[in-house]
Amino acid sequence: MTSLPLVFDAPKRGLPPRHLVDLTPAERQEAVEQLGEKPFRAKQLSNHYFGRLTVDPADMTDIPAASRDKLVSDLMPPLFTTVRKVTCDEGTTSKTLLRAHDGTLIESVLMRYPDRATLCISSQAGCGMACPFCATGQGGLQRNLSTAEIVDQVRMGAKAMRDGELPGGPGRLSNIVFMGMGEPLANYKRVIEAVRRITEPAPDGLGISQRTVTVSTVGLVPAIRKLTEEKMQVRLAVSLHTPDDELRNTLVPVNTRWDVAEVLEAARGYADQTGRRVSIEYALIRDINDQPWRADLLGKKLRKHLGQFVHVNLIPLNPTPGSKWDASPKPVEREFVRRVREQGVECTVRDTRGQEIAAACGQLAAEG
Repeated sequence: MTSLPLVFDAPKRGLPPRHLVDLTPAERQEAVEQLGEKPFRAKQLSNHYFGRLTVDPADMTDIPAASRDKLVSDLMPPLFTTVRKVTCDEGTTSKTLLRAHDGTLIESVLMRYPDRATLCISSQAGCGMACPFCATGQGGLQRNLSTAEIVDQVRMGAKAMRDGELPGGPGRLSNIVFMGMGEPLANYKRVIEAVRRITEPAPDGLGISQRTVTVSTVGLVPAIRKLTEEKMQVRLAVSLHTPDDELRNTLVPVNTRWDVAEVLEAARGYADQTGRRVSIEYALIRDINDQPWRADLLGKKLRKHLGQFVHVNLIPLNPTPGSKWDASPKPVEREFVRRVREQGVECTVRDTRGQEIAAACGQLAAEG
């Protein structure tokens, strides 16, 4: 990773100041009153942030100017500055590099499809899971993101869609995937709070359906069980990448703590609770995890543990700088899909977007 200029190394890295999004509606009201303002100002502020998607005091004309500046500076401190935006796929994929208050860099990716608009967001700066084929994992973990930092990525994505920044004119952000930088369930409390803010109706949240939010994990079993108890309707995606423990110990090092069977059993518990299929993410790597016998074993294990509550999302490995690994050839990929399906498990190949701007799965490295 490119090192930041020294000016950004000086501040102590940590969570940003308190933000409106970090607070519940009751806490927002209390915070407003502590500033000597009327309680209803909290709802006005929330409506500007969640309903109108703005953090600019100049837009908040229903609040007196003197109060507005005080409220915004105290309850909506700046979370990010945009360092760079790059696009590909004829402008329908846009990657944004954001710098936080302490110099930390993160990335989010907005993808517009004919029938939906999906935003891939980060939950941590970097990642501590150390998966060797993933650029984010190889960069290591810098810190967790705050609830507000997670949600603000969504606000910016929703605003970009509303304002027609991508080809196709104004539209609506419909899908959120926690598949950017970081392991979401390693920042559990803030991710759950962020999901609630993303899905609560305005003016308390952004009003996006829980059913169109996907939370990904490499398999932190206690956290999957905890998520099951939340009784949400978000989709769970498990980054499995191989069905056998011997290889997974290398590809996904956390497997040495919770093996494949434990991960799949926890995922089944989530499926039973929610009635929703679990998505199994599988990055297909040439001569590493693409053998026919692994396809057969994957299908059998998923059928055994998850039954009909599963869908395999096959991801052609995206190239990362310095990586010795490559995507499997298309004939190998097709045979892998055929064999998984032969076991009675649905399997499709993900439409890879953003490769040429390092915005695809496993490529996010937030270089300045």
